[in-house]
Amino acid sequence: GGRQARRALCRAGCACPPLRPAGMAAMAATSFESGHDGMVHDAQLDYYGRRLATCSSDKTIKVFDVVNDQHVHLADLRGHEGPVWQVAWAHPKFGSLLASCAFDHRVIVWKETMENQWSQVYVTPATLHTASINSVAWAPHELGLILAVGSSDGTVSILEYASAAGAWNATKLPGTHPIGVTSVSWAPAGNASTPCKRLVTAGCDNTIKIWRCSDGVWAEQETLPGHTDWVRDVSWAPGLGAARSTVASCGQDGQVFVWTEKPAGGWDRKLVHDFRPSPVWRISWSQMGNILAATDGTGSVTLWKETLDGVWQQVSH
Repeated sequence: GGRQARRALCRAGCACPPLRPAGMAAMAATSFESGHDGMVHDAQLDYYGRRLATCSSDKTIKVFDVVNDQHVHLADLRGHEGPVWQVAWAHPKFGSLLASCAFDHRVIVWKETMENQWSQVYVTPATLHTASINSVAWAPHELGLILAVGSSDGTVSILEYASAAGAWNATKLPGTHPIGVTSVSWAPAGNASTPCKRLVTAGCDNTIKIWRCSDGVWAEQETLPGHTDWVRDVSWAPGLGAARSTVASCGQDGQVFVWTEKPAGGWDRKLVHDFRPSPVWRISWSQMGNILAATDGTGSVTLWKETLDGVWQQVSH
């Protein structure tokens, strides 16, 4: 099955609360000077953990080689006209591809055509979204080369590459979050013989929504209320041997929830921790899906694990 790209934290000499939490493969933290001229909003390791992409308010993306604790700058990617919020590496079966989304209403897909030489292979049309694009996520590689894109205009787009035509096709999810979309996350593909397209989205309407694609048509399965302010991030847990679907969410209200799908339908909600008065910006699952990391408004990253009796407890470092 596909392995989720590990996530990293980097620092540009400034406080960076909106960063995603680090992957839990190792507990040691490493800091380095990114070279960005503004706040760093995201930092993502590729599938193999050997390359790091960062993005910033300075409108640029930087790519680094990661060897042990050393970070060697390889390339600068310029093309966005506003702050770049997120980056995402595609699975290596598709080559060296990186997607980015920004305040300029656009997603750019970058391809490494020669070593450390990157070019733009796709830019979303100006008419696709009418506001900042806040989140971008690649689907499990079993489903093909597909991107989910969430925007402040309240809509989510699904961008799918049709190899036969050599073109990208865009589909809009119906409805979504009227006030704005903050985060998108794919479900594991599931059974290899009959992979399933499912997606969770988070929004400024204080809800998360579960979506499913059947026969090429996307439809909303569930709207899950529970947060009392904007939901800042949502993450579907990896399905490595898990018999149930699990989603985590965090919000401006300082609460982190874990949602578990019930066999008969619907979802159970469990509070992991209440960080109030601090908001919680980002959450991330470990590769095995048994540890949850949360980055709160103080810049602290904490790790949480469910006990055998169903209580979530903080994991000591």
